[in-house]
Amino acid sequence: MMMSIGNEPIKLLANALDRASTPCFTVGIATPLAGYIYNVGGLRASLTALQLSIGLFTWIGAALALHFGARRALKGLVS
Repeated sequence: MMMSIGNEPIKLLANALDRASTPCFTVGIATPLAGYIYNVGGLRASLTALQLSIGLFTWIGAALALHFGARRALKGLVS
């Protein structure tokens, strides 16, 4: 019984990290990519493909770091 109580903070941390990775993807990747593709607000004129690529890779890196951090946290679970 005590082991499962000790696991709860680890589960909460993993959930928080994984939930944080979702907005990183949405705000940092999906939204700018859609804006660039559909040229929302003339985005293509003000943002080069190189700038977009750097931003996308930075945000995907942040999202993946958070996601894999959550997976790593789960390795600390006691069975």
